[in-house]
Amino acid sequence: MTKLVAITGAGPREEKPVDADRLVEGSPRTISTLDYARDDKVFAGEWSASVGAWRVKYEEWEFCHVLEGVCELVPDGGEGVRYSEGDSFIIEPGFSGVWRVIEPMKKRYVVRYD
Repeated sequence: MTKLVAITGAGPREEKPVDADRLVEGSPRTISTLDYARDDKVFAGEWSASVGAWRVKYEEWEFCHVLEGVCELVPDGGEGVRYSEGDSFIIEPGFSGVWRVIEPMKKRYVVRYD
C-alpha cells in the first residue's frame, strides 16, 4: 500500500448555499470535495465558491492554495487581504471576520483540527 494520496478534487462532493445567518452579501454557493481524511482531525481536498461574502470563525487550522479566482479575507477590526490564483496562505485558529469571493474561486485545502 502506498503512502501517497493525490489531491485532485475528485472525491465525494457537497454543494450548498452559505447559511443565511452568516451571509453578508450576494447569494454565494460553495462546493467541497474531500480527497483525504485521517482520524477525524485532518482533511484535504478542493473547495470552490461563487461571488459573495459571509462571516467566518475558525477553530481549526487551514492551509489554502488558490487555483483560480480572487478572494479577500477581512479580519474583524482589520484590513482585508486579497488572494488570487497561485497564492497560498494559512488561516490559524481564532481568525474571525469576512470571507469575500470577488471572482468565482477554487482552492486546494488542508484542514487540521486539534
